[in-house]
Amino acid sequence: MLKKRRKGIYILPNLFTLAALFGGFYAIVMAINGRFDLAAVGVFCAMVLDSLDGRVARMTNTQSAFGEQMDSLSDMVSFGAAPALIAYVWALKGLGRWGWIAAFVYCACAALRLARFNVNTAVVDKRYFQGLPSPAAAALVAGFIWVMNDLGSAGSQWAWLMFVICLYAGLTMVTNVPFYSFKDIQMKRSVPFAVIVLIAIGIAVINIDPPIVMFGLFVVYGLSGYVVYFWRKTKGIPTSVISTSTDEPDERGLHK
Repeated sequence: MLKKRRKGIYILPNLFTLAALFGGFYAIVMAINGRFDLAAVGVFCAMVLDSLDGRVARMTNTQSAFGEQMDSLSDMVSFGAAPALIAYVWALKGLGRWGWIAAFVYCACAALRLARFNVNTAVVDKRYFQGLPSPAAAALVAGFIWVMNDLGSAGSQWAWLMFVICLYAGLTMVTNVPFYSFKDIQMKRSVPFAVIVLIAIGIAVINIDPPIVMFGLFVVYGLSGYVVYFWRKTKGIPTSVISTSTDEPDERGLHK
């Protein structure tokens, strides 16, 4: 009688997920060591890696339930715990109990955001996220720290603004405000040559001053959901992103 083969896990997409998890862990360690610039870079690197694991899984046909759960746990560390701890060490601890309350609210909202995403993934319109995605929220927190650190400004000078950013990013994650997901952009389709030129220009602009440019982009994105929400309100268009279709989105369990 043949012995039943034990089911394994796919290594390639999970390597990207583990690398993203390392980015979040590295960010925490660097914050403890007072290297807030490297801590912010660690969070942004985790964002890039997190955006790749699901795409790699689909391209290689290696999606799995294990990968979905691993991705969510990695995101909780990289985009939930890490930004909260970095913000606390950098500025919020000077506010006493108000500081750790703001950090905890952000961390708790990230956990709630990820849990809601996982249970609603089959009913949410895949063109939009329900609430601010956790990587973008982490970019708001880490990006602000990166900019201020790059300007040589101490965190104690910006403690209350950091407090506001943490609350805004955290609470916006658990709202029903729609944020464009970019999931309807098909990477396999051919595009005009001008699109490649624009991408090259975008990369060049980011390299002028990465902290300011990237933080600015995520500030715009972090506000865009409210613009869409109120525009829909004024036009009488439903603001809910809950889809009436029962079709499962293409990116189930990925990219919160």
